[in-house]
Amino acid sequence: MKQDVNKRDDVGANPLIWASQNGHGQTVQILLERGANILLEQGADVNAQGGEDGNALQAACARGHDKIAQILLERGADVNAQGGFYGNALQAACARGYDKIAQILLERGADVNAQGGEYSNALQAACAGGHDKIAQILLEQGADVNAQGGEDGNAL
Repeated sequence: MKQDVNKRDDVGANPLIWASQNGHGQTVQILLERGANILLEQGADVNAQGGEDGNALQAACARGHDKIAQILLERGADVNAQGGFYGNALQAACARGYDKIAQILLERGADVNAQGGEYSNALQAACAGGHDKIAQILLEQGADVNAQGGEDGNAL
């Protein structure tokens, strides 16, 4: 019997998003390992959108699960995928103060000035949370201190 591996619950999240959000690294690994054979054949999508977090990568980043973020990126997660409360994975990590994850995402090509989400960009997210170390990393990577948007207007 063929199962819908991208089936969403009442908040719009799928099993991969829930496992990523809750830090179940082994479950994420199993889902993705099986995905190489079984789930992908059935249409599983590592970048599937849904839920408050937008996708599995954002869910992991918003909760500080760096190992899960690495696994998802290795399996093809889009580092710049938009959606969810924070807008993208980099903003999620920056808003919550996860500098290690922010660095991983930047090394993987995250757009430091991507717009969207609650804070509009990663620098504003870091500043709103008082995360000075992350703000410094973002500025070193070319974050635009004058970028406009979000509920506060800009990072200043």
